[in-house]
Amino acid sequence: MATPITVSPLARPLPDLATVPGVRLSAIAAGIRYAGRTDLMLAEFVPGTIAAGVYTKNQCPGAPIEWCREALKTPTARALLVNAGNANVFTGRAGRQTVEDCATALAAQLSCPKDEIFLASTGVIGEVLPPERIINALPAAQAGLSDAHWAQAARAIMTTDTFPKAARRDITISGTPVRIQGIAKGSGMIAPDMATMLAYVVTDASLPQDVLQTLLTRFCQKSFNAITVDSDTSTSDMLMAFATQQAPHAAITDADAPALESFRTALQEILQELALLVVRDGEGATKQIRIDVTSAVSDISAHKIALSVANSPLVKTAIAGEDANWGRVVMAVGKSGEPADRDLLAIAMGGVWIAKEGSVVTDYDETPVVAHMKGQDIDITVDLGLGTGTATVWTCDLTHGYIDINGSYRS
Repeated sequence: MATPITVSPLARPLPDLATVPGVRLSAIAAGIRYAGRTDLMLAEFVPGTIAAGVYTKNQCPGAPIEWCREALKTPTARALLVNAGNANVFTGRAGRQTVEDCATALAAQLSCPKDEIFLASTGVIGEVLPPERIINALPAAQAGLSDAHWAQAARAIMTTDTFPKAARRDITISGTPVRIQGIAKGSGMIAPDMATMLAYVVTDASLPQDVLQTLLTRFCQKSFNAITVDSDTSTSDMLMAFATQQAPHAAITDADAPALESFRTALQEILQELALLVVRDGEGATKQIRIDVTSAVSDISAHKIALSVANSPLVKTAIAGEDANWGRVVMAVGKSGEPADRDLLAIAMGGVWIAKEGSVVTDYDETPVVAHMKGQDIDITVDLGLGTGTATVWTCDLTHGYIDINGSYRS
């Protein structure tokens, strides 16, 4: 049996999940790396389902990433196949052949073109992924398909995750009920520039690919590209959305169409909710941290400064130790390389302004800040006093648990 894991103290339970018309899922044990647990997830979509995707910017991507980028040139999707335990990264020709073989086998099983098959792998880098373990499991995966297996699918794609992650919204488009539901995995090797993990969102909305892709890319920026656990951008990760076209609402041709207002809000909320669940499951995390940067010279500059604070080991370890060491925040702002003026800078923690105009606030009382640092949700605000740029980034603290997990990841 699999070794029991300690669930993150920041964990959230799965929400009430429901069926999404046009998709069925299964989760089985293919024996890829883990014993006593499922490690292969299959999602089957009705013909005509539209796909959109955002993929990692890591320059050493896995073979599945290269396959999906190419497959996305065809707008339709019939299946998504995800394995956990082996990332199929840095495996050369063997890795590409595994992807080709698995896609070909699944396409034959579903009687569809292989470029309608999307694949993902997550786990250890540098080990050849035997295609026969996946291919041999495909008949059982297809036999186990059900429109109710969302929770099982969320668990099957986990690696160092300590809890499954999902989100759901029900809205309307032009008066027609529409559902959006998604799952994600991610715990470590989490940093912006998409992706940061694996995340899959399915809706029964009837949307063309350009509309779906536009919205996914737009909302990715303030969700998955606004979180960081350890500043490391994975080689394998992706965010994908699938629209099964089953909801009979009026045709949509513009991502900014008024009829899509509630859909846009719901999609943005789901992506942010999934992204924050990844932060809450950061390897060894005990606290979630929100960094708000205001009055920077631009939004881009504010984002870079927020990331500098979020990725600072000194800031993250101070918060792990419940130390309101605002000097480390000043350091992280200054090292970002972005415009900053020491004599205009202001720092707040837990809504309490600690430093303004280059020095500690007169009569500063640390008592409420100390109390805030003992909680699980930490807020840091940085005001540059230079312009109108703003950004928000989420991260987690850095504890010895991160070393424990990553020091023994391959064993």
